[in-house]
Amino acid sequence: MNVLVVVSHPRKNSLTFQVVDLFVQGLAKAGHSYEILDLYGIGFDPILREMDEPDFTQEKQVFSPEVETEMERLKKHDAIAFVFPLWWYHMPAMLKGYVDRVMNNEIAYGANKLPHQQILWIALAGMTEEQMHKRNYGQSITNLLNVGIADYCGVSQSRVEFLYDTLEAKPEHYEALLNQAHYLGVNYANDPSTL
Repeated sequence: MNVLVVVSHPRKNSLTFQVVDLFVQGLAKAGHSYEILDLYGIGFDPILREMDEPDFTQEKQVFSPEVETEMERLKKHDAIAFVFPLWWYHMPAMLKGYVDRVMNNEIAYGANKLPHQQILWIALAGMTEEQMHKRNYGQSITNLLNVGIADYCGVSQSRVEFLYDTLEAKPEHYEALLNQAHYLGVNYANDPSTL
């Protein structure tokens, strides 16, 4: 399987990028190929401007060159993994802008849906699992990503994996998070119910 790994974090030395490194090592170990798309690294503009706003009056819409490039990149892969920190119980604005601009009408919804076999959302949460579920934040986020985005775009096999308590300073906790990321890469193509 060829996986597009979309990462959204402004710092290359962040735990988010360490998670990406271990995740793609797991993908490679399982025999998958991958491409890492660093949204900050390519200077992606997250702002949806008029040219890229869906125009339902046009039979075939022409998007900005940046969006057309990213749409073509998206089409080259069998599956997608998004890796990002959870900020304000949501994906960062950079990643939301990617979803708004690239997963657009006629490629991800409308007459055409995403052709991808599956989507994995790896969300790094600063809080504990107990804190996340206290007010059903985990369930709300999972529903938004799996149903509101993935299923709407035609990808029924979608799951959210939280890496909890990322602000914990103990080295053994960080190691456990990185091991979890590696495990997710190795088992990417497995049935989510078996993980």
